[in-house]
Amino acid sequence: MHSMKTPFIRHAALAAVAAFGLAAATSAWAQSPKPLTVSVIYGPEKPQSKVWYRFRDIVNEKLPGQFEVKVVTDGALGGEKETTEGIRLGSIHGALSTLANLTTWVPEGALFDMPFMFRDAAHIEKTMAGPIGDEFKALYAEQGFKVLGFIIYGSRHVISKEPIRVPADVDGKKMRVLQSPLHIDLWSSLGANPTPVPITEAYNALQTGVVDYMDMTKSGYHALKLFEVVPFLTETNHIWSLGAMYLSQSYWEGLSEEQQAIMQAAADEAIPYFNELAAAEQDSSLAQTVEAGAEVVQPDIAAWQDAMASFWESYADKVGGIERIKSIVAIE
Repeated sequence: MHSMKTPFIRHAALAAVAAFGLAAATSAWAQSPKPLTVSVIYGPEKPQSKVWYRFRDIVNEKLPGQFEVKVVTDGALGGEKETTEGIRLGSIHGALSTLANLTTWVPEGALFDMPFMFRDAAHIEKTMAGPIGDEFKALYAEQGFKVLGFIIYGSRHVISKEPIRVPADVDGKKMRVLQSPLHIDLWSSLGANPTPVPITEAYNALQTGVVDYMDMTKSGYHALKLFEVVPFLTETNHIWSLGAMYLSQSYWEGLSEEQQAIMQAAADEAIPYFNELAAAEQDSSLAQTVEAGAEVVQPDIAAWQDAMASFWESYADKVGGIERIKSIVAIE
């Protein structure tokens, strides 16, 4: 009897070991962190990176071991447009983007780039926290973008090789513009020759004379060292640069309800942090560029407002009508 039991016991033991190994492998597979690759076009020290580090830390704290959040900086995965296309393809999972960049997919978002529409950051935050923000989140979702919230980069100013003081100074000049129909049409209306150039190529385009000037936030002017090739900054504050903190919609839909809730909460905490950092960075960035040789030009703001006012009327129908623009202006 003993000789008959031994093989049986041996087989049973081997089966148990195999079952245990399979269970362990299955458990390890189930517990292996899910990759979350984030693309940032700026360096690790900038708010655009820090917002994702804050997001990552919150997710890791609340969902330990569930995600491997990899923040890839310095434009290593491409500029804004390439990153957005990567998110649609699923090769990139998260990023920040200007809403101007996203007009390629949601042209209605050009509304937020109407010149002299927003008064200040508080006006923007109130607008985007209301029904308008919800409406646009739905539009972005239809195009494959899960917008976790809206961010404020700062206001845009004219930067140039030669001083630009009044709108007539841009007549006939070549301008690097965002790859957005509104920006192209706006500057065309002032007599400029707009040329869409990815931000990652702006320095070379300005240096080599492909373009003469562009518009940019003060922090971007400093971060990309554009003051080295265009040393004049005209403080126009003509357009506030809004953006989105977003994930791939398909990636989002693959998360559990708990994971979605934690990620949304992480973004809700990280976004005000970004806005605070970005606002603080504007003045310090400008001071550093001035120290490095840049010169600030104080323009005739009334002349710029008057020149761009007619653009409201000409472009309004493309962004929801003049009444919609005025309703945003009226938000207190």
